[in-house]
Amino acid sequence: MTVRVALIVGSLRKGSYSRAIGMELKALAEPGLEIEPVEIGDLPLYDPDLETDSPPPAWERFREEVATTEAVLFVTPEYNRSIPGALKNALDVGSRPYGHSIWQGKPAAIVSVSPGAVAAFGANHHLRQPLVFLNMPTMQQPEAYIGNVADLLDEHGKLKKDDTKAFLKSFTDAFAAWIDKTKG
Repeated sequence: MTVRVALIVGSLRKGSYSRAIGMELKALAEPGLEIEPVEIGDLPLYDPDLETDSPPPAWERFREEVATTEAVLFVTPEYNRSIPGALKNALDVGSRPYGHSIWQGKPAAIVSVSPGAVAAFGANHHLRQPLVFLNMPTMQQPEAYIGNVADLLDEHGKLKKDDTKAFLKSFTDAFAAWIDKTKG
């Protein structure tokens, strides 16, 4: 049985470490866990005035792509001890219109990524707050804080450290079990 998972990357940067780690998670996942990126960079800022019979096409595309998945994997950097604005905007766009949230009940997991040693701990925990409100059962263990990420990736964005690869593999396996448990 295949489980479709939306990969939401908080960084919009072309050479994003978060995107590289997200793609490595996709490659490490068991065949039954189909992880597919859902882009957030083109989403206009959420504005209730745009919530009409014909909202912005990027909102419609995003909502449809996430709505057709069964779980969500967030991979994010930390900006100013919190999540990037683009990621918060994606959460808002997906939660509207009121009563039609695309997030409702979807199992989630979070990986935070940083070139520094703190490993985006603040972003990881700040993201958990809106996920509670959005009713997304979020995997608690194992936690994934990937610090000093620039040292873990080669020039092509591939993991070069076997211990990190093994950890991320165990993380995707735990996420698959979490999805089974919460959707069960």
